Amino acid sequence: MTDLTEWQKMEYFRRSYTAADGLWFMKVEEKFGFLEALQVDEAVWRVLPKIQARTIKSMMDLELGLDGLQTAIDARLALEGFRFSLERQENSFNVFVGSCPWHDLMVESGRERLSQRVCDLICGVENSVWAKEFSEAGCEEINFKREDMICKGARRCVLWFGR
Repeated sequence: MTDLTEWQKMEYFRRSYTAADGLWFMKVEEKFGFLEALQVDEAVWRVLPKIQARTIKSMMDLELGLDGLQTAIDARLALEGFRFSLERQENSFNVFVGSCPWHDLMVESGRERLSQRVCDLICGVENSVWAKEFSEAGCEEINFKREDMICKGARRCVLWFGR
């Protein structure tokens, strides 16, 4: 088909995905303003993570629950180009993000001042949806919390998923 490696193909689609996300936001912002664009962005990120979580769950044949979620989050962050590590506890796990590609893109595009507002909202929505998608019926729901955030000046983001 092509002379591209599997990594190059994946990188092409990852870059296209991030470019499309940024471009549509900027076009909505140009036409309707930042707050409207952020509201539409939030609506999109209430749906897209459901699709992503269900796709990863199916592709990797993952079970519901904290173990499945941890494996899925590990895969998602790696695919999206995050630099991170995971630490498991008995009823939870932490994700320590050293580099966030979404924040990095905002800095590179000269929009660092908006990163906190966008990331504060979207990161919370996105990760809460992932947690909910892996929660088991009849069991205590998996929750999501953030403790530190790069976009607020911390050296890393600390994401917590647990019961």
